[in-house]
Amino acid sequence: MSDLALLLLVILGAVLLFRGPKVLPRLGASFGRGVREVREATDRNFRRADDEPERPPGE
Repeated sequence: MSDLALLLLVILGAVLLFRGPKVLPRLGASFGRGVREVREATDRNFRRADDEPERPPGE
């Protein structure tokens, strides 16, 4: 198991202990929305960069 997976399992266990199982779906939904927003922003920036004409160096 990778270090990242182990760390995520430890964090999940700590959240379960301190916040309870009812909070996990809300945390998962919030995390999913955040990931989606980052992906959309990244896609927009790449599309915008693709739409801009390339300028020769020195301009």
